[in-house]
Amino acid sequence: MSLGQRLALLAAHLQDPRKVAAFQRLCGVEGPSGWAGAEPRGPVANGGPAGGQAHPSGNGAVPGAAGTPRRWRRRPRRNSLTEEEDGSQEFATRSRFLYYLFSLGTELGNELFYILFFPFCIWNVDAWLGRRLIIIWVWVMYLGQCTKDVIRWPRPASPPVVKLEVFYNSEYSMPSTHAMSGTAIPLALLLLSYGRWQYPLMFGLILAFCWCSLVCCSRIYMGMHSILDVIAGFLYAILILVVFHPVVDLIDNFNLTYKYAPLIIISLHLALGIFSFTLDTWSTSRGDTAQILGCGAGVACGSHVNYILGLQLDPPPHTLPLSLSSLSVTVFGKAILRLLIGVIILLLTKVAMKKATIPLACKIFRIPHDDVRRARQRMEVELPYRYITYGMVGFSLMFIVPCLFHFIGLS
Repeated sequence: MSLGQRLALLAAHLQDPRKVAAFQRLCGVEGPSGWAGAEPRGPVANGGPAGGQAHPSGNGAVPGAAGTPRRWRRRPRRNSLTEEEDGSQEFATRSRFLYYLFSLGTELGNELFYILFFPFCIWNVDAWLGRRLIIIWVWVMYLGQCTKDVIRWPRPASPPVVKLEVFYNSEYSMPSTHAMSGTAIPLALLLLSYGRWQYPLMFGLILAFCWCSLVCCSRIYMGMHSILDVIAGFLYAILILVVFHPVVDLIDNFNLTYKYAPLIIISLHLALGIFSFTLDTWSTSRGDTAQILGCGAGVACGSHVNYILGLQLDPPPHTLPLSLSSLSVTVFGKAILRLLIGVIILLLTKVAMKKATIPLACKIFRIPHDDVRRARQRMEVELPYRYITYGMVGFSLMFIVPCLFHFIGLS
């Protein structure tokens, strides 16, 4: 047997949905009676069930503590734009700890985490570090989303897999962008901060390992990815880091110093969102891609304005490496207050821009907006809405909110 044939067999083995179901059972997840032995349904585009059949009610069970499993009814996390009939789900659990632990792991790749982590890093830790993390994150997520829509592999078949989450079920599966971000962010954080900040290398390695492992395992636990999807996402993120880490300084310096950087940044990110890929059916992938590109463009433009106006200058080289200041009640209180005020402003910016851009795009392109959900699925509405809204959020993150902090004495 040739090496290529062996690799093909290994890939087929790792893509088998029964391996995902086995991992779920190992962690205490079970479906209704006969679920594990059911024949997999042939999935169709973007991970939907074959033949238009909805997932059966109660398709998730989480067995837990010794003895009779305790059952409670809940709905899996879903996207408001999808039409999936994912009615009430009944779970039985022996280990709620694992359920909440892996739910936390999957949140490390969702918007809520990003809108807390990146602002905290930029406002309270190191803007230099935050800018570079966002540059790497944008390229990792963009390439990951585009690759999904080129390969077009479906989500693991259900049954035998139990879907504990259906938020991204309309997207394709290969590679796992959660695994990519869960690998790229902690590794980039380690590569960029070690030597610039004084801390034990072992601490950074342990943090990166735990972060990456939790996110990757959570996607299998949730039934959203095969083992092969996660491994491919992990390796793909490392490959992108190898390429982009050596040039991230050049990209950041260009964003800050080049006279026409904002024009080039906006044009490039907008072009990438429009021409990068097309979808055979609608999914959350296109909107998420525009959202990521818009955020990256807004952050880069905000950084450029800061540099031109002489605001938020990075510490001079002779002050490096930086040391962690002693944590006091005052320092901690100011950090939390900055995060609280800043995130509220970002959320208000998001809501205001959303209410302004969706009706405007519908009016410009003459799209009925009586059904907002359907209107948002149209490319003519989705791309400008996401790009402009999150572009303003990124610009506020880097420029408007720090200016407010300076004005009220919180900088």
